[in-house]
Amino acid sequence: MTPSARISAASEVLADIETRRRPASDALKDWGLSHRFAGSGDRAAIAALVHDALRRRASAAFLMGAATPRAVLLGTLKLARGLDVDAIDRLCSGERFAPEPLTEEERRALSGTLGDDVPAHVAGDYPEWLDAAFAGAFGEGRAAELSALARRAPVDLRVNTLKAGRDEMLAEIAHLDVEPTPHSAVGLRIRPREDGRAPSVQAEPAFIKGKIEIQDEGSQLVSQLLGIDPGMQVVDLCAGGGGKTLAAAAAMDNRGQIFATDNDKRRLAPIFERLDRAGVCNVQVRAPKSRDDEPLADLAGRIDLVIVDAPCTGTGTWRRNPDAKWRVRPSSLDDRTKDQALVLDRAARLVKKGGRIAYITCSLLPAENDDAVRGFMERHDGFEIVDPETVARDGGLEALGRFRSPTGAGLLLSPLRTNTDGFFLAQLRRVR
Repeated sequence: MTPSARISAASEVLADIETRRRPASDALKDWGLSHRFAGSGDRAAIAALVHDALRRRASAAFLMGAATPRAVLLGTLKLARGLDVDAIDRLCSGERFAPEPLTEEERRALSGTLGDDVPAHVAGDYPEWLDAAFAGAFGEGRAAELSALARRAPVDLRVNTLKAGRDEMLAEIAHLDVEPTPHSAVGLRIRPREDGRAPSVQAEPAFIKGKIEIQDEGSQLVSQLLGIDPGMQVVDLCAGGGGKTLAAAAAMDNRGQIFATDNDKRRLAPIFERLDRAGVCNVQVRAPKSRDDEPLADLAGRIDLVIVDAPCTGTGTWRRNPDAKWRVRPSSLDDRTKDQALVLDRAARLVKKGGRIAYITCSLLPAENDDAVRGFMERHDGFEIVDPETVARDGGLEALGRFRSPTGAGLLLSPLRTNTDGFFLAQLRRVR
């Protein structure tokens, strides 16, 4: 396919996403199935165009004065790809499979700039209804913070220290152009490629043998900040596919015990194969037998650390899932905050005196972070908030201590602050 034909295809996919309000992955898959002549390179290029357009949808629409798929895509070519009006004009020739020629109005728009006085939600490319929430998190810096969240994300890997060291992996997968992550001592990074394609890490022998796992550096840092030591009794209460369970097992050197569970046992399905591949042998997976079953009832008051990687809106992952930011609704935020309160209350029953709850979200919204911690403290006496600077220092990441959340209840990582996905971490210690 020609570059022009790829633009036309991306416009079709964007129209499908908008019309049917569906995830980009589904729309791209359906397009590929109905256009089997497109090779893997074409599909990857189209996906990159679609994701870039979703990342820059608000600013591109503002620049073009229209929010149609064509307008957003044209604006993205200028704002995200750096093409000037003449280069875009050449791509829009109207010839076979190419977009229709630019109108004079489109040429004028593409010749302009956003300016310095655009609304924060336009400069930051996020839904306008979330502006007050992001102002609460970042104040006047919200446009810069969210603009960083609209850029492409790298591929981050965690070295499984049960099987390998970072220097060993730097040499073994050097062909992937890996480099050490800035903060995590066990992290490797593959920078985003210009064409938007990511390497097939899962096909690498190092991955198949369990030496590396795909995990954003922010998630690695949160895992390091948990203060896990060998021999501890740990519960991963929202384990899902087991990312933090695996990191915890490596930190414990397979000593002690981790109990991994999730209220939806279907989300636990991948964990068994991942544990086996990683060489982990200190994890018990306990799936609920019914909706009302508590598979951890026998552990009440016995646990050193309860990891609550809470269900959330995922606003901190918008670099990787840019379509999600345009699908989030106030009702979904309300649902998630209710879920978070329930899982925190469940964690409180498990932790022993002197033990801790580590509350984690991949969200940047105060309602899911500081407000959730405040609500927990109002519902439960006998707990104290561990000072975030202490959490950072004890986790060997003292430099992160300055990245406090708005009320200081926890640490708040973000693409602009730490070049990671957005993560919140607060630790709550039972004192009586």
